[in-house]
Amino acid sequence: PRASLSMVLLRLAVAAALFVSAEGLLGSVARATAPAAACSRADLAMRVFDWKTRGSEAPALEGLDLGSLSKSPGSAHRAARKGRGISAGQGATCGFGTRGQKSRSGHSTRPGFEGGQIPLYRRLPKFVGRPTGPGHTKTEYEIIKVSALNQLDDGAEVDYAALLAARAVSKSKRKLNKVVGAADKLTVKNLKVRAHAFTSSARAEIEALGGSCIELSPTTGEPVAA
Repeated sequence: PRASLSMVLLRLAVAAALFVSAEGLLGSVARATAPAAACSRADLAMRVFDWKTRGSEAPALEGLDLGSLSKSPGSAHRAARKGRGISAGQGATCGFGTRGQKSRSGHSTRPGFEGGQIPLYRRLPKFVGRPTGPGHTKTEYEIIKVSALNQLDDGAEVDYAALLAARAVSKSKRKLNKVVGAADKLTVKNLKVRAHAFTSSARAEIEALGGSCIELSPTTGEPVAA
């Protein structure tokens, strides 16, 4: 009798377990096949900031895009006041430590320094007439003295090609020209001088005799709008 009773109880337990598993499976299938409900703002319960306590209303998440983004309250902080006492956290050394090259005032290293190894501007191949590295980024002009303009006629339009044709200057490899002052003063009047740059003294001397200075673009060679 005890064996038969235990077998009956075992069968009832197995049947109950199968019934519960079948009910759970059917419920999951029903939930999967049910139409998805529309997502509303009540469903989006994630709140990064407590907007109400900061005096700003939360943006509408349904219409949020890149054009309607706004700065979150509390996300912007004022700049740290360094060197105002040790209690501020960035007091005596301002976060730079007590010793070493990087704790000194000014920049710790110059631009282009790579810790002692061969820097990039020295590893690159070299070209004749094309200097590289620090100190070689200045604009180099072919100098034209105002005394060279005296070899042209009054009211002429002057550029480097006209001066070269008049043998007032020599041929140069530089593409940019600059008019500078000279010991010999300008005597020709009403000149229209075209160059890439003028010194203040050369410009004043040309305009004092009724001429004009036309500055050219270093890239296109066209006159630059004043």
